[in-house]
Amino acid sequence: MAESRTEFKLKTPPDDGITNVTFSPDSSQFLLVSSWDKTVRLYDISSNTQRLSYTHAMPVLDCAYKDYIHVLSGGLDNTLKSYDVNSRQERVVGCHENPIKCVEYSGSNNVIVTGSWDGTVKVWDERAQAPCTGTYNQGDKVYSMSVVGEVLVVGTAGRKVLVWDLRNMSCPQQKRESSLKYQTRCISCFPNKSGYVLSSIEGRVAVEYLDPAAEAQKRKYAFKCHRVKENGIENIYPVNAISFNKEHNTFATGGSDGFVNIWDGANKKRLCQFHRYPTSIASLSFANDGSVLAIASSYMYEHDNP
Repeated sequence: MAESRTEFKLKTPPDDGITNVTFSPDSSQFLLVSSWDKTVRLYDISSNTQRLSYTHAMPVLDCAYKDYIHVLSGGLDNTLKSYDVNSRQERVVGCHENPIKCVEYSGSNNVIVTGSWDGTVKVWDERAQAPCTGTYNQGDKVYSMSVVGEVLVVGTAGRKVLVWDLRNMSCPQQKRESSLKYQTRCISCFPNKSGYVLSSIEGRVAVEYLDPAAEAQKRKYAFKCHRVKENGIENIYPVNAISFNKEHNTFATGGSDGFVNIWDGANKKRLCQFHRYPTSIASLSFANDGSVLAIASSYMYEHDNP
């Protein structure tokens, strides 16, 4: 990949597949990266250096910022860890019965939310003596999860979508079925909490609205993307990653075709497509100010024989 002033590769990348990239909530300088190599790494992108790393016993499937000093991670060791980047101290917050697939933090509710292949979402408050404040059945394995403010949207196996209010977790606000025919790969809430974008393994993205009123539901739509005609055959690829640009209210999608697209969801338009990357796009993250987009191009074992 040619280096340019607008795009550069991070030095010392993980040694195995990347599972998530996410920017610090208050800076476009620091990027957190989790990987199948069992590490969580913190990069300073302004100097292109790795600031630190810490490890889990097994591959790490997700990571998140709690604040600019504390980061969170979970994975195949079933364990939620919290790490202080200043003191370099880690602590185990708690565990699920099966691997933790998703880790999110809600600043407005001051809680950590984890989603697991054990079919539950757990809510954690690190300040409490018993940090797990609740375990909530999702009916199936959690595949993707998104938190904005008090809104929690969970995508599970079997194409179900559950909408929760973190202020009242007694039951889900809504239970939905994905409007896409195939397995859910990624969910990302609109920054204004009015809906979410959902992608599937079959080169499709749905734009959905939470308001159940008929007028609001008329606005929902789905579209095909990440499909590439090669030698007269249309190859259809999973859409693995979605990230919103909060400044421009646009969103990026990344697929196993190695392409990144930027979309204007309100006007149903593709704004641009980046050059093709060498392999699948595993994760995407816009910095909070929308100035930088982190792109993880990482083989995701879609083929039996790599």
